[in-house]
Amino acid sequence: MTGSILAACLWAVTASLIAMLPSRDHHWRAAYGLIAAGIPILGWVTYEHGPWTGLLVLAAGASILRWPLVFLWRRVRRGRRL
Repeated sequence: MTGSILAACLWAVTASLIAMLPSRDHHWRAAYGLIAAGIPILGWVTYEHGPWTGLLVLAAGASILRWPLVFLWRRVRRGRRL
């Protein structure tokens, strides 16, 4: 297993563990941190393994962080500025 795939799996396990912890802000600060850490990992996986594997890792990350994506989609549809 390459380092990039191992980092992506570690990111997914960390995200799952964070989701199990109680939070007052509904995990938004953790989501921002996971996004900031996940983007370079996604680029690393795509660079080492190609675009198809990168798309699979992107889909896995999007399924874990689905609520930030839902709120982003709602904002885009309303035409509000980010």
